[in-house]
Formats: sequence, C-alpha cells, structure tokens
Amino acid sequence: MGRTNFLGEFEELILTMVLILDEEAYGNTVVKAIKEHQGREVNLSSVHITLYRLEEKGFLESYMGGATKERGGRKKRYFKITNAGKVLLQEMKDARTNLWKLAPQLNFSEL
Repeated sequence: MGRTNFLGEFEELILTMVLILDEEAYGNTVVKAIKEHQGREVNLSSVHITLYRLEEKGFLESYMGGATKERGGRKKRYFKITNAGKVLLQEMKDARTNLWKLAPQLNFSEL
C-alpha cells in the first residue's frame, strides 16, 4: 500500500460521513449522521476542528452555502471530499479487508 498519510479513527469517521452525506455535509449533519448510523454522541466543536484539519490535509474542500432565514441570515460551510480523500478511504478500506482475511476465526458466516 503506497499510502503516506494516516488518519485517526475519528478523522476516518468524519471523512466517511462527508462522503456519505455528499452535498448535505456540514457540521450539524455530520453530528446527526454519526448519532444515527453509529449510535455515538459527538461534540459539534470536535467535528468542526476535524473537518478543518481534513481540509488542511487536502482530503476535504469547503464552500459557503447561501444565507438562510432559519440561521438568522448566516451562511453554512459545506464540505466535500476530494479525490485524494476518496483514494485514502479506499486504501484504508482495502488494508482493513486484507487484515480481516488474516483472522479466519472471526469469519462468522461459517457459523
């Protein structure tokens, strides 16, 4: 595997959620998606910090959406996964799959 970048578990989770949410990915939707799909409570501030860190690493891009009345005229910052982010997630998935293949005792499909 030619990967030179490493993501922590939380960064991987955030990057994956941005991929899943596609055009609806911003701080609050990421928090809600993690709770819905993982049953895990996460802090909005930690999600924002991680989103910005992933953007600095080149795995995400952000852009400002339009102002809304519900937000008091404030704009939302949306996030989008980059090609580098997609490649990294695929490499991480492949590496984990290869590791799981080495642990046949955890192959529950045979039970």
